[in-house]
Amino acid sequence: MDTLPHDQAQLLEQLLALHEASPQLLAVFDERDVLRYATPAFRAAFHTAPDGQTTWLMMMRANALAARGSVVSNPDLEAWLAAAASRRGKLPFRAFEADLADGRWIWMSETLLPSGWMYCSASDITALKTRGRALRQERDRALRAAQSDAMTGLSNRAHVLQLLDEQLQRLREQPRARLAVVLLDLDRFKQINDGLGHEAGDRVLCDFARQLQLSTRRGDACGRLGGEEFMLLLADVEAPQGLLIVERLLQRLREARPLAEHPMLAYSASAGLTPARPGDSAREVYQRADRALYQAKAAGRARCCVLAAEAA
Repeated sequence: MDTLPHDQAQLLEQLLALHEASPQLLAVFDERDVLRYATPAFRAAFHTAPDGQTTWLMMMRANALAARGSVVSNPDLEAWLAAAASRRGKLPFRAFEADLADGRWIWMSETLLPSGWMYCSASDITALKTRGRALRQERDRALRAAQSDAMTGLSNRAHVLQLLDEQLQRLREQPRARLAVVLLDLDRFKQINDGLGHEAGDRVLCDFARQLQLSTRRGDACGRLGGEEFMLLLADVEAPQGLLIVERLLQRLREARPLAEHPMLAYSASAGLTPARPGDSAREVYQRADRALYQAKAAGRARCCVLAAEAA
C-alpha cells in the first residue's frame, strides 16, 4: 500500500489526537454495524471498546441490562431495541435527543456513507435551556409509536410499506441499486393460538420478530404487516443472496424454542421472495412476493420460494 504524503499523514495523526482529546462522544461503525472506533468519552458513556466484534445492538443490549448507557423508555427491552434498530441507518443523516442513565442529555447525530459505514457524534447539552423539551419528547414518542408495531417493536404495516416505497424510489434513481422483497408467514399459527392461548401466540410472534431482526443488516428493514405476516426488505442483494439470508433465518426458527414452559414446542415460517426492479410499484412487487409465498405454502411450508420479476 502506498504511504500517505507527509502532510496528509500529519493531518490524520492530529485529527485522531483531537478526537481522543474531545469530550464529545464520537464513534465509527462499519457496514456490519460493528464498533470500529470510539473516543474515550464514548467508551466511558457506553462502557465499551472497539474489539472487532461488538455490534451496536450488542452494545445497547448490554448497557440496558446493566442500567447504563441510553435510557430505555419501554419496559420491554427487546421491543425497544427492535424499534431503535428499525430507524437506524435508514437515512444519510439524522439527529435526535437521547437521555443517558447517568443523567446527561445528549444530542446525537448519525452520518451514513453509501458503503454502510456510520459516524456517530454526540454532544452533552444538559446545561442548555430545556424549555419545550417535554413537548419535543412527547412528539418524538408519538412519531415512534405511529411507526412501530406495539407488540413486536418492529416497523408497523404503514411504516414498512413506506420504507418499501422509498427503496423502490432508490432503485429508480440509482441504476446499481438492488432490492429483494420477502413476505413471511408463520406456519399453522392458529394451532398455537387455539392450543396454548393468545398470550403464548404473542410470545411466539415476538420471538419470530427477534429472529427476523437478528437475521438482517443495518441497511435492511423489516416490519409486521398484521397477524402473523411480516415483510423483509433486503437492500443491495440479488435473489440468490437473498435466498441464502432467508434460509438461514428459517434454520434459526427450526432451532428456536420460544416457550420455556413448552420446551418441545417448535415453529416454522414460509417465505416468498422476489427481486424488485426499476419501474416496479409497491403493489406489483408485493403481489409477486405474495405469489411466491403461496407457492412455499403449497409446496409443504417451512421453505422459501423465489419468483423472478420476469415470471410475473
